[in-house]
Amino acid sequence: MDEVRVSEMRQRVLEAITDGTLRELDLEKLFEVLLWRVRDLFSVATVTVLLTDPSGEQLVAKAASGLEEEVFQGVRVPVGTGFAGRVARHRAPVRIEHVDESTVVNPLLWERNLRVLLGVPMVVQGDLTGVLHVGSTEAREFTDEEIDLLQLVADRLAMAAHVHRSRSERAAAAMLQDSLLPGRLPTPDGWELAARYVPGTNSGVGGDWYDVFQLPGHRIGLVIGDVVGSGLPAAIVMGRLRSALRAYALEFDDPAEVLGKLDRKASHFEDHTMATIAYAVVDTTTNCTDLALAGHLPPVLAVPGREAEFVAAPVGPPVGYDLAVTGRTGVRLDMPPGALIALYTDGLVERRGLDLDGQLELLRQTVTPVRPESACASIMAALVGDQPATDDIALLTVRHTSDLVQR
Repeated sequence: MDEVRVSEMRQRVLEAITDGTLRELDLEKLFEVLLWRVRDLFSVATVTVLLTDPSGEQLVAKAASGLEEEVFQGVRVPVGTGFAGRVARHRAPVRIEHVDESTVVNPLLWERNLRVLLGVPMVVQGDLTGVLHVGSTEAREFTDEEIDLLQLVADRLAMAAHVHRSRSERAAAAMLQDSLLPGRLPTPDGWELAARYVPGTNSGVGGDWYDVFQLPGHRIGLVIGDVVGSGLPAAIVMGRLRSALRAYALEFDDPAEVLGKLDRKASHFEDHTMATIAYAVVDTTTNCTDLALAGHLPPVLAVPGREAEFVAAPVGPPVGYDLAVTGRTGVRLDMPPGALIALYTDGLVERRGLDLDGQLELLRQTVTPVRPESACASIMAALVGDQPATDDIALLTVRHTSDLVQR
């Protein structure tokens, strides 16, 4: 390709990917427009975009021009396998001039009589987003200049996919979180509950959650937990742990045993997952509370006539990675009339530039045996105030109100 043609083609590609009207299009339409332009600009028979799946281990056909069957049939290519998989694994352009089962894993490519393929990686901020490849039914050699220009298109598509995925994941995580947090807390006789949940401004919706559910035998289950990570992946894991814990809670009375079962489940099925959890069971007939901690900060207990204190419970390892090989233990607390317990995630007390011990002491001093809603308001005012939380915050307060004049 002579210098004049190279210059003309570069100008046309730059105009195509910087067209201001593209900003008004949704991702599907943007892919459709740009892939059609790429077919014309590069004089090829097919153009395909494959995006990484949530695991990052497979490429999934999401848009195509000239070989739409790839999308219709849900073509998937393992990263590292075949033509597109090599592009993804090495994050570098790949050219092949012999298209058959020995060089590609997708039979649609050789069935369409493609003779030449060129693929380039789609990368944003160091993360692989997918692969863009073009194919020709005629023998030809893609030049270094064409590779560079196709990479410019791939970079534009990668950024669009990244922005769309980020927005979609935030929205999906928020919807999932909202659907899993209790819509209405139980109101058992003699007990009151209140809660708060605030997503962090830095992490967005993540894996923090609280849960309250009634159990057989006049018991109440209280859960507060924090999955390591943020965004949709953490929210999905949180949802699975929440459901599993509820199931185990129906089968086993001891919170420590429930967390042990949950640990086994998470270690086996939730690859590379870790979560801290506090699980308590309130017996409303005996006014005793059984509590077990899996790597979680201890609750604060406030009893009338005494200073509030952190519950002296054994803190076992977090859930996940088979860390609790020696088993788990818990503690039993007495909850006399008027007593209030506050469970929380670390986002409440961990603030940049502030001493953790100082924040924990402030929390202890703030927790008083008042109505749970008032307790939540006081705690959030003291620990959060007028500064946005950088991490998720979940807070759950429970008070024994039997034989009390409500105040």
